[in-house]
Amino acid sequence: MSDLLHVGTRKGLFEIRRRDGAWDIADVHFLGDPVTTVLVDSGITYAALDLGHFGAKLWCRDPGGAWRELPAPAFPPKPEDAADDPHPWTLGKIWEIVAGGVAGRLWAGTMPGALFRSDDAGESWSLVDALWRMPERRQWFGVAGGEQPGLSAVLVHPSDPADIRVGVSCGGVWASIDTGASWRIINKGLYNEYMPPDRREDPIPQDVHRLARCIAHPNVMWCQHHNGVFRSEDAGATWHELTAIRPSKFGFAVVAHPHDPKAAWFVPAIKDERRVPVDGKLVVARTRDAGQSFEVLRRGLPQRHAYDLVWRHGLAVDESGERLAFGSTSGGLWISEDGGESWVAPDARLPPVNVVRFAAP
Repeated sequence: MSDLLHVGTRKGLFEIRRRDGAWDIADVHFLGDPVTTVLVDSGITYAALDLGHFGAKLWCRDPGGAWRELPAPAFPPKPEDAADDPHPWTLGKIWEIVAGGVAGRLWAGTMPGALFRSDDAGESWSLVDALWRMPERRQWFGVAGGEQPGLSAVLVHPSDPADIRVGVSCGGVWASIDTGASWRIINKGLYNEYMPPDRREDPIPQDVHRLARCIAHPNVMWCQHHNGVFRSEDAGATWHELTAIRPSKFGFAVVAHPHDPKAAWFVPAIKDERRVPVDGKLVVARTRDAGQSFEVLRRGLPQRHAYDLVWRHGLAVDESGERLAFGSTSGGLWISEDGGESWVAPDARLPPVNVVRFAAP
């Protein structure tokens, strides 16, 4: 099990360590700066910052070393034949960084919705042009308040680094089996209930909040959609809705058990105008039978006047499948060591949480 948790917040990156049976803040980095994503790969810690007017920044730290800045992914100049492109050719923020399954390879999902690749541990980046140039990309649209579409999930097959799935808010689920050289959309079975009836099942306007994959059984994937939760047993080619989810079908985050293909966790909420926990009670929903039923886990979580919302990257599970953690927009942080049966909160009031990630033990 992992004893180190990285929590990226609106005001810095916090290291939470388990010592003497308790979790506590061990260190703070980039205090005051918004941290949008974090990754630990081959002992190197990567952190992306969103500095507003000063742009997106990327930093890394070797084990025991000091932080150093890396070049952030950058778009090429916008060509003349893209004058009617509704999306900017400039980096807004880095929303997701994942390991690529090959030494030194990283993938970065960004807002606006683009995928970047590095083969030298982040020292340089290249735009995945085949996805960016897909004509359908111009139909992608923003996720909230006029924002640009974003790549919120990048899933690399655990035994085939050429096999990639990405989730776009809003633009659906896309697949590549040739390291990003070509792409196809794989949204069969998803629907979007806020679209007009004749467009509910159109592949492009699918509001994919988050994707998760069972590492031991990579054909099993889970999707927290804007209007429901879905599961696939064919690597996302087809999906079926899990209507037993409780206490609601709306949410942003999902994680899959790394070994058990039938188990996953969600953090439900009331959708759209309110976006708060149902009845002011913060809970985690868990299924252990492939979505046929769900348990509502609440032991140790606030059950009265709790208005914590958990963003897409705010829920994490470690490699054992027993330790979980999630952080909220209200600065709450809870950790479980028994698969979600019970939760504890470290003695800390954090800034709003963007991302939670366990480091490898």
